[in-house]
Amino acid sequence: MSFFGKLKNKLFKSSSKLDEGLDAIVQEGGEEAAPDVNVQEAVAPKAVAEVVEDTPAAPEVIEAPDATEEDVVPGVEPDLDPVDDAISETDQGDVEEPELVRSSDPLQDVVAAAPEETTKPGILGRLLGRSNESTEVRRVLDDDMLESLEELLIQSDMGVETALRVSANIAEGRMGKRLSVIEIKGLLAAEVARIMEPVAKPLPLYPTKPQVVLVVGVNGSGKTTTIGKLASQFRAAGKKVVIAAGDTFRAAAVEQLQVWGDRAGVPVLTAPEGSDPASLAYDAMTKAQEDGADLLMIDTAGRLQNRQDLMEELAKIVRVIRKKDPDAPHNTLLVLDATTGQNAVTQVDMFRKISDVSGLVMTKLDGTARGGVLVSLADKFGLPIHAIGVGEQIDDLAPFDPEEFAAALTGLDQS
Repeated sequence: MSFFGKLKNKLFKSSSKLDEGLDAIVQEGGEEAAPDVNVQEAVAPKAVAEVVEDTPAAPEVIEAPDATEEDVVPGVEPDLDPVDDAISETDQGDVEEPELVRSSDPLQDVVAAAPEETTKPGILGRLLGRSNESTEVRRVLDDDMLESLEELLIQSDMGVETALRVSANIAEGRMGKRLSVIEIKGLLAAEVARIMEPVAKPLPLYPTKPQVVLVVGVNGSGKTTTIGKLASQFRAAGKKVVIAAGDTFRAAAVEQLQVWGDRAGVPVLTAPEGSDPASLAYDAMTKAQEDGADLLMIDTAGRLQNRQDLMEELAKIVRVIRKKDPDAPHNTLLVLDATTGQNAVTQVDMFRKISDVSGLVMTKLDGTARGGVLVSLADKFGLPIHAIGVGEQIDDLAPFDPEEFAAALTGLDQS
């Protein structure tokens, strides 16, 4: 099963809540009718997935901050250099038939279309296009309906500000029009994808050895399993990884990390129970340098954002490892539990002040109806979202794809 299929199946709590809510909103005061406005026109102003051109655009190349830095998706080899397989003209003006180009990223397949054809419509266009073919229950988009939509999005944990902004963008130019559930879901998915697109970024890899990745978060957020999965994926990508068990206060946490280290074939550095985590982190950096490791992933004890003493301990770890490398940690990943809902917003705000968070990983999206919180985080903070988790298996952590997430969250079918 593809990760999207798994994501859709496991986000059923969030998508079902939106499904039921949108259906109730449209049914209340709705009636059987044809659409008042062409569906594609209704979606076009906001859709981010629609690209209809004679030929596909060349992939955009973004320079990394360091000339030798490369963005790598955990577990996936970097994209190969673009191949010159674009449509070329011969001296007689003939056009060669393009070939199928498949990138090294399994999440993306690029298919070049012939000049006389147009690129296959995006998923939102295909989904919404279907609703234009027959009559179905539609409701006039008025103030009452808009207010109900806002309340539904707030209940889905998008946050008040984000919910109001999303609702307003959906309503722009469509007030007084009759819309169906599938049309509203398509518009909502397009708006969610638009918000998430700028933050969907892979974890950057730097030439520095070892690259220090500090993993932080509250108790039970899934830090240890996330480290194990990332370590396994990095190792599969040919990187030499070392893990430091920085939660020295819980023997169970160390044992769990050792189990993941054995699965991934990655060494785990430990210290006696109750040892100073900052001292372990320093020693781990020394060991990683001696071994020529590419990455050093440091686990930390779970801490509540309202415990000042624990947060100070985290700040101490950062200060100590910077004595070894002034630029460390090179990445600070905040692991968030989706089931906490809007409390995740508070966590991001606090951890950013203490440890200079560089990116987010959201776990447990399969166990909550609060998947909308990820939209709220993207809208409020704009921090990169590197990966999302929807289960305990090694392949249940994958790079974040905004379009797939938006479709899964709203219950749309990408087929």
